Amino acid sequence: QVQLVESGGGVVQAGGSLRLSCAASGRTFSTYVMGWFRQAPGKEREFVAAVSKSGGFTYYADSVKGRFTISRDNVKNTVYLQINSLIPEDTAVYYCASTSSSYNPREWDLYDYWGQGTQVTVSS
Repeated sequence: QVQLVESGGGVVQAGGSLRLSCAASGRTFSTYVMGWFRQAPGKEREFVAAVSKSGGFTYYADSVKGRFTISRDNVKNTVYLQINSLIPEDTAVYYCASTSSSYNPREWDLYDYWGQGTQVTVSS
């Protein structure tokens, strides 16, 4: 079992920045690919970013590439999402998730564990 707890969401003006954190329980954090997804009201959940088990590889949705940075600290059992140059379209609940599969980190249904989400609201 893995428990994931996100933090760092909030209300920011367009152009601002946030850093989301996701703390994981357990001693096997480094054996999971970690991902961030988001879901806006009335929209489907969408992939945002993922990082490989070692942190050596990262993956991004085209809509966030160049603005978002995912990273992980396998000592602190934490994955981060640095969000810069926020736009109103980034408004959503952001979820972190973990998967033991390395097949396709963009596929949400491959993820085994999910956090409760943290709200990000961008005002124009």
